Amino acid sequence: MTRRIVQRGVAAGLAGGAAEIAWVAAYSGITATPAAPVARGVTTALFPALGTLPAAPAIGIALHMVLAIGLGIAVATALRAPLLRMIAGWSQSLLVVAVLGAVWSFNFLVLLPTLDPAFLTLLPIGVTLASKLLFGVSAAAVLRTPRTAGAFQAS
Repeated sequence: MTRRIVQRGVAAGLAGGAAEIAWVAAYSGITATPAAPVARGVTTALFPALGTLPAAPAIGIALHMVLAIGLGIAVATALRAPLLRMIAGWSQSLLVVAVLGAVWSFNFLVLLPTLDPAFLTLLPIGVTLASKLLFGVSAAAVLRTPRTAGAFQAS
């Protein structure tokens, strides 16, 4: 894995993670649904013992961003596969969004029911799906910019 791919993946992950946070914050503001329990829920799902700490929401945001960076790197790396490099332009972007939809499906149908079923009740399911798809759109946009488009091509 080259440094360039990692840099593109980090940028894509940061953009996607930030888009999700902005989406949840906007939803929270519009509906008066508190966002702190969502951030706390990330902490509780991954480290249950930390979920009661006053800093749990901040820890949850940090964990969310670390996971987002990892996901961004994974997507940027996967797009370097020979078969996927043959797909061009907008098709790659749609693929990124579809992959994030698959990640959401795994998270909400398999992983979270095992780790923390209560997390599934914090937001409507459509809001969580939209959040993950916005991650995909944001990550794809970063990977398509002239500075980062090289993540889609051989170096």
